[in-house]
Amino acid sequence: MAFILLLLLAALLPHPGNSARVKAGIINGTEAKPHSRPYMVSVQKDGQHHCGGFLVSDQYVMSAAHCWEENEKFTAVLGAHDLSNSNENAINMAVEPKIHENYHRENYDWDIMFWKLPEAVKKSKTVSWISIPESNEEIPGDTVCSVAGWGKTESKTSSVRLLETETTVMDRTKCEQIYLQLTSRMMCAMHPGKPCQGDSGGPLVCNDVAVGIVSFGRNPCESSKLPEVYVKIGAYLPWIKKIIGKV
Repeated sequence: MAFILLLLLAALLPHPGNSARVKAGIINGTEAKPHSRPYMVSVQKDGQHHCGGFLVSDQYVMSAAHCWEENEKFTAVLGAHDLSNSNENAINMAVEPKIHENYHRENYDWDIMFWKLPEAVKKSKTVSWISIPESNEEIPGDTVCSVAGWGKTESKTSSVRLLETETTVMDRTKCEQIYLQLTSRMMCAMHPGKPCQGDSGGPLVCNDVAVGIVSFGRNPCESSKLPEVYVKIGAYLPWIKKIIGKV
């Protein structure tokens, strides 16, 4: 009977390949203080916000691999709060994708990538980078963290201003009972203020450290009863060091 129930649960739950294609702004979030998150990056396609990203060094933006699309050109907007405000003097740069070689679009495992900037940027009041974990440790359940982004809001329209919300890390054992396909390279968090379309690729920030990348979830714009799944950055430290030479 238990096995049958598991099969039924698996059938009801989304496959990440379906849910993540509708990229997982912020539901029930609030506007962030302008430039309080100087590491945030708007990854854009055809001049429109497409995905989130975040600076982890002076030349590399970390994001989710499913944000990349073949034969498309992308730019990164740094130092922005209001994407419609041309007076913010935000930096707009063409970027080069560096996708994890094991990434699988079918199941969104290894969903991590870098966008390489054409030149190094300098720290300022509006542009900076955020720390990432130095080891692959589990983030304890019930740890309160935050996410931010410019994606679609509850009104189904994109926010031009950066929004943010708190979210709580879910114990891995509990999340594995919900997402049977969860791997050791993923982690979960949930809150009524959750990521929605356009926030994919943004950071899950705990204690001022980016520990995760927004990856996928079930109907992220509509449901607050299921957790969102994030890339667990600590699981990729060897690959990260290979790309950017440090952590």
